[in-house]
This record gives sequence, structure tokens and C-alpha cells, in this order.
Amino acid sequence: MKQRVVAKQENCAHCLVCGLENEFGLKAAFFELENGEVAALFNPQERHQSYPGRLHGGMAAAILDETIGRAVMIKNRGVWGVTAELSLRYLLPIPLAGELRAVGRITRDTRRLFEGTGEILLPNGDVAVSACGTYLKLPLEKITGSAQFPWRVRAADDDPAEIAI
Repeated sequence: MKQRVVAKQENCAHCLVCGLENEFGLKAAFFELENGEVAALFNPQERHQSYPGRLHGGMAAAILDETIGRAVMIKNRGVWGVTAELSLRYLLPIPLAGELRAVGRITRDTRRLFEGTGEILLPNGDVAVSACGTYLKLPLEKITGSAQFPWRVRAADDDPAEIAI
């Protein structure tokens, strides 16, 4: 089912998942959807592989961790999370060919913690990896030592108006 994109989230410079200047990163773009989920679009490259032609399981974990963690920002701007626990089920191999999607959502949100689930979807819609995680809410300065974070929106002419979930 297609979901309308309502906003695009920011990227930073050096993050392994979203960093625009990280030559080894996924350079994922994150979109807030009308159903309250976050979708990530990314194109894994050969440098992200484990076995030839397959995405490394650690990279799959990283994109799901980031996607689930970003979902809390939809309703709670300025909330930052630190992963306390992340559990994954690897169901299908993930090819390195073409654009892939990850989707994440919040399933529980309390004063100190939030929990969420997510999936990596293959181009045909099959779930390749599923995840659930628990995140501790912390102020940015406790995480990075600064209240500032070098975010910027990476606008592109080909940003989607809808994403199939």
C-alpha cells in the first residue's frame, strides 16, 4: 500500500546511515509518512556487502536501528534516543541491486523510553529483516556533549510523493 510523504527528515555529514559526506555510508533519505511511520530509502553498494551481492547483516541492523529511532521524532521534535536493545530476525537475503526501503514505527512511548518495530522491504514488498528495539530518551547534549547537531535537509528533485509500504 502506498503512503503519502508528509515531510523529509534531515541528514548529517558523517553518520554511517544518513551521512552525506561519509564515503562508506548508506546515505539514506528519511521520510515521514501520513500513517505516522518513517520510511528510509537507500541504495546499498558493494562496500556494504558481506557475501558477494548481499547486504551485510550489520548494515541491515544499522538502517533499522536508525529508522525505528527516527520514528519518535514525528510527534516529539527534539527527542533523541540511544539504543538500549535491538533484536532482529533475518528472513531473506538482501541484494545489493537497486533502491531498498526500511520502515519504522513507535509502538510504545513513555517519559524515559520508547519502543518500536521496523522492517527492510525488498523491491517486491517481501520483508527481508524485521526488528524491534528499545531506546532511552536523552537530551542531545548528554549524547554528544553539545546541544547543536549539524543537520540539513537533502532536498532532491526525485524525492517521492508516496512510498509503497
